[in-house]
Amino acid sequence: MPPLDTLRAFEIAAKTGSFSAAAERLNLTHGAVSRQIARLEHWLGLKVFDRGARGVALTIEGQRLYLRTSEAFALIADNTDRWSEPRGAAVVRVTSIPSISGLWLMPRLRLLEGGPPKLRIVLDVDNRQADLAEEGHDLSIRCGRGRIPGRVSVQLFEEHCFPVASPGRAKEIGSGAPERLLAHPLMNDSDASAWRAWFGAHGIDYRPRAEDRRFEDYNLVLDAAACGLGIALARPPLTVDQLRSGRIAMVDERSVLNPVSYWLDRPESVAPRPAAADLARRIAREAGLAEERIEAFLSSDVA
Repeated sequence: MPPLDTLRAFEIAAKTGSFSAAAERLNLTHGAVSRQIARLEHWLGLKVFDRGARGVALTIEGQRLYLRTSEAFALIADNTDRWSEPRGAAVVRVTSIPSISGLWLMPRLRLLEGGPPKLRIVLDVDNRQADLAEEGHDLSIRCGRGRIPGRVSVQLFEEHCFPVASPGRAKEIGSGAPERLLAHPLMNDSDASAWRAWFGAHGIDYRPRAEDRRFEDYNLVLDAAACGLGIALARPPLTVDQLRSGRIAMVDERSVLNPVSYWLDRPESVAPRPAAADLARRIAREAGLAEERIEAFLSSDVA
């Protein structure tokens, strides 16, 4: 490739039709721009400008080069306008699934980032159980049944689930025996374990049916319930705000402990950075986790 500075001088001179105007734009002298164009022509082995008393004009070869050069600089400018992640000691990279990110983390984001010291959370929303150290994540908040190899894990909280629906459907269902819920479509997320646990607590063997629906993410389960498509299981504390706002309503007050719970993870291979440790302590406080538990999580590999 020809030297980049010669291409930039060429592109501006071609656009303005003047070496003097290009010199002003680039904060160079007229002579410096003239020498850069001469270097470019020497490198290409052809003339790109016809010089005249009233300025310069592109040759045929120069016009072809200008089209390509303009496209290239436009592409570079487009890439530099794209979002770039913040960096620095106070930046903490956190990965979590969409439901936890939207329903639990986002309402607390300002509090978690607030000082002292002030932090900046870079949130990576992903359903994969990635290698945290390899992908540069400081912390992970996930829903699961236990520890994952290669991670230090601590249980943040459990959840006691109960049925919810849109206010209209909840009124239609009314109160009564647990069996009455089977007259309506049931909303599941990644599996039916929570509904099986809820019905199992009442001696009912539940298996998903054709009229029931499955959504991969819990946000969509709640959306389906709020839109009147059926009954979902509320999973506090993810659903506290939705219930408070009246978007969904309790159908049955009987609850059951969900077989899965919420975990805070960090890479096992590296000690947490100070900012990551600060954030982990704030997350623990929000989750009601005992101080000695979070300190053990930060200092050892004991789950």
